[in-house]
This record gives sequence, C-alpha cells and structure tokens, in this order.
Amino acid sequence: MHYIRLIPAVLVAAGVALGAPPAEDAGKLPPSGSAKATEFAAGSSTSVPTLRVLPPVLRNAEKEDSLRVLLPGAPVELAPDPPPMPVETAPPPVSLADAERPRLRRGELSYPPEYGAESAVFCQKQIGVWTQADAIAVLGTPKGHRVSLDDDGTEDGDIVAFSDASSRYRELELDFDRETGTLRTVFAYPWKMTWQECRKLWGARVSSTDADKGRKFYSYLDRRLDVLVDQAGKVINFGLY
Repeated sequence: MHYIRLIPAVLVAAGVALGAPPAEDAGKLPPSGSAKATEFAAGSSTSVPTLRVLPPVLRNAEKEDSLRVLLPGAPVELAPDPPPMPVETAPPPVSLADAERPRLRRGELSYPPEYGAESAVFCQKQIGVWTQADAIAVLGTPKGHRVSLDDDGTEDGDIVAFSDASSRYRELELDFDRETGTLRTVFAYPWKMTWQECRKLWGARVSSTDADKGRKFYSYLDRRLDVLVDQAGKVINFGLY
C-alpha cells in the first residue's frame, strides 16, 4: 500500500530530472558567439594568453652559428697580371740609294808582295835557298808531310804541305832535299784548271808520259815545268823545279 503511494513521487522526480539540461563542464569554454560565451568573457577577470604554434617544417632544427674562427696561415698573394704582348711593327723600308756597300777589311799581309802576285813562281825562286825553317817563317805552320822518293824508290827528301796564304792555289807542297836540306821542287794544286788552259798559258812544247789510273804527265821542253792531268783533262798539280 505504501509502495503504491511512492510511485507518483518517483515519476515526478524522474520527469524533472529528464527535462533538466545536462550539467556543463566547468573547465569547458562555451562556443564563441553564444550568449554564454559573451557572459563568460564579460564576467571573467583573468585573460587567457594566445599561443602561436609553428608547424615542424617551418621550424629551424639547427642552431645559428654565433662564432667565426680564423684559421692560421700565410696570406694569399694574387698573381700579377701578365705584361701586355709587344706589338710587332714592320721595319721601315731600306732605301737602296742610302745603303752602304759592305767593305771587306783585310789584315796586314804577312808575306812579300811578290808572293801575292804569283805564290808558286815566288816559291820557285827560293829553290836552293830556302830551308824548312825559312818556308815556315813565310808560309806558316805546315798542314802535312810525306816522303819524297827517287826513281829507284829510295827516300831522298821530305815534302811539306802548306796552305796558300794568297788563296790562288788550294795547296802548296815544297820538296826539300834530304842531303842539303834546301828546297828543290814546288808543287802547286790549283782550284780549277784544265790542260787546255795550260796550253794557252805556257804553250804546247811538251813531252807526254802515261801515268797510273789513266792520268797523263806532261813535261815542258822550254821551261822548268811539269803538269799532271787526270782522265777528264783536269790539272791535278804542276811542279816547278
């Protein structure tokens, strides 16, 4: 009987409980723009600070350098600029009218004037007079030596070769008798001379003898002169006695 009386009271309490709005979380802020948010903002005496949070990609993960270290070392020297290239200029044209002809200066002659006129003939005049020492005093240092043989193949003299200071002949050979030591024959070696030129100079009164290697030996009958000619008619040498 008592339980039946309590049922209406329980139902009334349950209806009140179901109709009441749910209790609000004390720490939860009301949504912005609502009336409660306005009342909350007006009634709050403490302001909430605003925080700005950067995303990770915008954050600097490394610390900034705060020091600069200067390493020891020699100062760097810069290479100087290369000098400018010289400008080549063409030489001025030479006037042929003003050009001076080169002059050849010759030293003093160390031989007599007669030697310069005809060196072989000059030496021929010294036959029977000159010794080897006399020839060296006039013609200079000898350039060669060979032995002179008589008709039997016996050594009977010394032939000494000299350069011709007058340049008329390629070489001069002086034959000195071994017994007396004096000059007896002069051999001259011309630069370029033919037998035909010899005939024009000294005539054709000669006796001829065949020599080895096809050469020819001509002996003049009217002068103290012998000429040795090769197969082509070129004069090898001529002897003065």
